[in-house]
Amino acid sequence: MGIKTGQVIPDNTRKAILVTGSSTGIGADCTLHMTHLGYRVFAGVRNETDGQALQAKANSPFLIPVIIDVTKADSIKAAFETVQMIQGSEGLAGLVNNAGIVKYGPWEFIKLEELRLQMEVNFIGQVAVTQAFLPLLYKQCGRIVNISSVSGRAAMPFLGPYAVSKAALEAYSDSLRLELRRWGIYVSIIQPGSVATPIWEKTLSGLDAWLNNLPHEAHERYGRYVDPLRQRVINSATGRSPVELVSRAIAHALTSRRPKPRYVVGNDACLALFALRVFPDRLRDWFIARMLRLDD
Repeated sequence: MGIKTGQVIPDNTRKAILVTGSSTGIGADCTLHMTHLGYRVFAGVRNETDGQALQAKANSPFLIPVIIDVTKADSIKAAFETVQMIQGSEGLAGLVNNAGIVKYGPWEFIKLEELRLQMEVNFIGQVAVTQAFLPLLYKQCGRIVNISSVSGRAAMPFLGPYAVSKAALEAYSDSLRLELRRWGIYVSIIQPGSVATPIWEKTLSGLDAWLNNLPHEAHERYGRYVDPLRQRVINSATGRSPVELVSRAIAHALTSRRPKPRYVVGNDACLALFALRVFPDRLRDWFIARMLRLDD
């Protein structure tokens, strides 16, 4: 049986999960939320400072930071050994693949090393972590929750690398869900829209850096789109969903008796996917081009 969101699990029934990308944003909030619900949470972080900050916020001995870089096999192996040593034969009740970064820019000028890094972190890294920790998930018929984005279904201009990585994660989740069905391991995917996390401040500063690093020809072709993109990010601040909504969706996927294959989080995400289903591609293209002044 699953637990109800908000119900605290007694110590004698405590289960354990691993959450990657726990330093900030969705990962941090999910880690704290699941700790509050009574789980032992292994918080995947990139450095000790981030882990200590999370422990201070949680004020719980059951939040255990684990250093993990999802792009490095040795780091994943070391994290697995740490979790296995603590859990022993108990295994894991859940894995939340949340680690991710955002790379953007026009496809014509995107650096291939940046594209490879985008895919390594947002897709291949998730596959690598899942492969490593599946032996522990089998012990409890654990859950796998992959954090995607509405961008994985509705790609926007200049966010192509990010959208492609999330689209790959969508297909991977669908395939994996069917492959693990026989063993009772549920696979869910979370599709947030705009969420109130520090990623937006990073996006704004990144846009400026992107513009400054464009070669002259690229600056001539695409530089004028930076201001509309920046304004779009600023304007979206009032409509961003609270990060707690994402954490609640993750909690449902981890604890519900029948978790959903997909959780769409946020009004903007629902609207984007509705438009994708209902409106012709040409009409959608016209609307986005008008919004971002692509035809000016």
